[in-house]
Amino acid sequence: MHIPVSLHTASRAHEIDLNLLDKRDFAPVGYQRYNKSTGKVVDWNDVVKGYQYEKGEYVVLTDEDFRRANVEASRTIDIQAFVPSDSIAPYYFETPYFVVPDKNGQHVYALLREALEQSKKLAVATFVLRSRQHVAALMPVGNVIVLNTLRFQEEIQPQPEVAAASARKANGAGAKELQMALKLIDEMSGTWKPEAFADTYRDDLMKRIDQKIKAGQTHTLTEPEEEATEARGTGGKVVDLMSLLQRSLDQKGRGAAGDGEVRASKRKHSAARRRTTHSRAARRA
Repeated sequence: MHIPVSLHTASRAHEIDLNLLDKRDFAPVGYQRYNKSTGKVVDWNDVVKGYQYEKGEYVVLTDEDFRRANVEASRTIDIQAFVPSDSIAPYYFETPYFVVPDKNGQHVYALLREALEQSKKLAVATFVLRSRQHVAALMPVGNVIVLNTLRFQEEIQPQPEVAAASARKANGAGAKELQMALKLIDEMSGTWKPEAFADTYRDDLMKRIDQKIKAGQTHTLTEPEEEATEARGTGGKVVDLMSLLQRSLDQKGRGAAGDGEVRASKRKHSAARRRTTHSRAARRA
C-alpha cells in the first residue's frame, strides 16, 4: 500500500518566553556560536554539520548526504507491523503529527484510516526526519491519521522498584480502601474533554509577574519563604489514604445533596404555585 502524504505538526509550545539575565546588572545573557580556533562569532549561514572520524578531522555532511544515505528511507513512511491499540506503553510516545494525504492518495488514505479504526490496531512504521530515523505509531483520530513518533527501547529507563506498590501487592489491598477507591472512580468517571483543562499555572505566573512590575520589584530577587523552605526540608506530610477518599466521597455527596435540595425546593415552589392558582380559580368561581 503506497499513500502519498505530508506531515503537519500536531502540537505547539505554550510557554512564557523567559530570557537568561546576569543577576549583577540584569543584562540579557546571549548564546553565541564561536569558532574555537579564532574565537570569532560564526553566522548561522556559515554553520555546517560534520562527523569527527579522527581527532580533529571531520567529514562535512549536507542535507543531500542525509538523503543519499538511503533515498527510499528519507522519502517514505514504511509500515512494519500492526499491533493492538493498547499494547504500546504511554512513555514510548513522543511527538504527534497529523498525516495529510496528497491529492492522489485520498482514497487509499481513507481506506487505511477505516481499517485501523475497525481493527482497533496501530500501525508501527519507520521513517527518516531531520537526519534521524524514527519509529512511529499511526492511529486513527477522528477523520485523520495521527503519526506519533516513539522512543526507541534504549531511550527508556528501567522501571524503578516501588517498595510501596510491591508491599501492597504482597499484603493485598484493604477491601474497604479498595471499595472506596472504586466508588470514587465510578462517581468521577466521564468522557474525556480536553477543553476542560487549561494551563492555569501560566496565568498565575503572569499575575505574579504583573504584581512585581506594579510593586516596582522588577530587579528584586525573591527569596523563599521560611514556611516553604521547611516544607522542602521535611519532605512533606504523610497522607492517610482513607481520609482522603472519604473526604472526596463526602464532597461528591454534598454536591449531589445540594442538587437534590435545589430540585426539592423547585418542586415545593411549583406545588405552592399550583395551590395558589387553584385557590384563585375557586374564589373567582
